[in-house]
Amino acid sequence: MAAYGLYTHIASNKTRSVLLLGGLFLLIYVLVFAGALIAEVMINGNGSVADYMNAATRDLVKALPWATLGAAAWIVIAYFFHQKMIDAVTGGHAVTRQEQPRLYNLLENLCISRGITMPQLKIMESPALNAFATGLNPRQYAVTVTTGLLAALDDQEIEAVLGHELTHIRNGDVQLMVVAVIIAGVVGFFGELFFRLFTNMSWGGGWGRSSSSSSSSSSDSDRKGSGGGAIIVVIVAVVLIVLAWLLSQVVKLALSRTREYLADAGAVELTKNPDAMISALRKIEGRGELPGATSAVMELCVDNPREGFSDLFATHPSVDARVQALIKFAGGHDPGPLALPSEAAEGDAAPTDENAPPPLPPSGPWSDAGQSNASPAPADAPQGPWTTPASGPWGRH
Repeated sequence: MAAYGLYTHIASNKTRSVLLLGGLFLLIYVLVFAGALIAEVMINGNGSVADYMNAATRDLVKALPWATLGAAAWIVIAYFFHQKMIDAVTGGHAVTRQEQPRLYNLLENLCISRGITMPQLKIMESPALNAFATGLNPRQYAVTVTTGLLAALDDQEIEAVLGHELTHIRNGDVQLMVVAVIIAGVVGFFGELFFRLFTNMSWGGGWGRSSSSSSSSSSDSDRKGSGGGAIIVVIVAVVLIVLAWLLSQVVKLALSRTREYLADAGAVELTKNPDAMISALRKIEGRGELPGATSAVMELCVDNPREGFSDLFATHPSVDARVQALIKFAGGHDPGPLALPSEAAEGDAAPTDENAPPPLPPSGPWSDAGQSNASPAPADAPQGPWTTPASGPWGRH
């Protein structure tokens, strides 16, 4: 990580974006060819494998201009309306300084300190703890923060999260992520369309009727050979569709996990506070799931709890790995897994004996009313939320 230059990373992201757009067209052509194979089998169930391949190739050549135009139109639509699409999925909405003065001022101060054009600020009504950045150019850049994150994190931790998202914008990661979302969306759409056609196809009706209608002029062996050819072609088409989907997932792996380490480091560079970034990650850990959000949206977030199949398609390193990197390279301190104040209150609300005396009132905002009967701590014991792991809102539960 230390030897990877920032400008090299930005240039690499731009190159990847161009290559991914080219890959989008290739995946579209593969899907069109697979769809042509299925269509030819539905039209005529008595052909051979060679006949189906030749017919599908001719269909692909005829459809190339339309497929190219459709892919280009998809890119144009995504370029101008991707933010509205994401907002429709997540429910994010823009806010002003008057509506969110605390969050707005934190983001504005970070942008002013580094001469960064301030992105649009959005709020998502969700108890989840997460945030993400979107946009393809400076006029489109936006940072979305959940209400759960605002309620659970203090100002320094929120500032670290905002610095993380600003670094994604500065490094060009946002452009790469949006392009990957476009590719995953178009491949998923056409893949699902072809699979619906495939599952709705009448195996006994579509191919069987074609074969029975020609039984008077074909031998039994010819019909068997024709049916076998149709089945083989359908299997090839399904394999191509699955392959295109897998390649779209590999595209997501182009969102190198290094970008998250660099964004964490960029947040520390902006805030000069590695401990705030670490504590923010510890609070977000395991609490970032956005209900109803697609996997493509989750890959834009600070933390993506969806690890994928055996961590194969995970685009985010684990929180532990990111914290250890901050400790090693930024000199931060790890408090360990943190419990939120609300979770600590729920854990303390345990049933008590009816004959037990009433507990004493708490002595401070961080006091735990459920521990009034506990033995007092030694006089020389260290105090503070970082040194009492067994009690208080910062303790391990």
